[in-house]
Amino acid sequence: MESKKETSYTYKIEDSAGRMDDILDANDNDYEDEGNSIPSRDKLTYKNGYYVDVTAIFIDIVDSSKLTDGHKRPTLAKMYRCFLSECVAVMNSYEICKEININGDCVWGVFETPKMVDVEKVIEVAAKLNDMIKLLNYKLKKKKYESISTGIGIDDGNALMVKAGYSGSGLNDVIWMGEVVNSACHLANKAGRGWRKNVLISEKVYENISKDVQDYFSKCQIDSKTYYESDILWIEYEDWIEQNCN
Repeated sequence: MESKKETSYTYKIEDSAGRMDDILDANDNDYEDEGNSIPSRDKLTYKNGYYVDVTAIFIDIVDSSKLTDGHKRPTLAKMYRCFLSECVAVMNSYEICKEININGDCVWGVFETPKMVDVEKVIEVAAKLNDMIKLLNYKLKKKKYESISTGIGIDDGNALMVKAGYSGSGLNDVIWMGEVVNSACHLANKAGRGWRKNVLISEKVYENISKDVQDYFSKCQIDSKTYYESDILWIEYEDWIEQNCN
């Protein structure tokens, strides 16, 4: 997320009224359906938006509030920085990753997935994230710090892409809204808790991957809805960890 612009701006409610009218009176055709191709940020204005079919992945730390009980603030800061920076690094290594956002101890990405192989790459991301967390916990243990566990949620669907702020505000963040984003976040908050495996995917994601990849997942029910779960790992990273983290 971009930082707030330094300004001596004074808020006026009459200005809000004008901006609201500008937005609400905009032509409905300014909100276009782009299919499964994510448009360039440059095409966004403060009055338009794009509906896009995407795959969203969320990862967050399970019971992160409990970490504050056992560690000093500088230690927590270093733990969080390791987690956040390396989650970003994993997601950013994929060309189909078009947006990465950080909200507290949650990292989430938006992926352009027009083909089955692209959806399977998002599953790869989840597997690599799991091994990255395994490596991080090895290093935390060496420092005698508490280990962390995570939940990962993945869903596929239509999202609205809009530009935040207003003309002259200095804010240019791209905001993603829609059920696919909410659902992936919800699944991340359910994954890795209790007996639940730490990767949860929606039924739609499951249907959009090959049988070979489906075999890594098992069916489960959450709130009377069908999902699929796994503790999937990336075999090459598993081999590296085994050779280097003993």
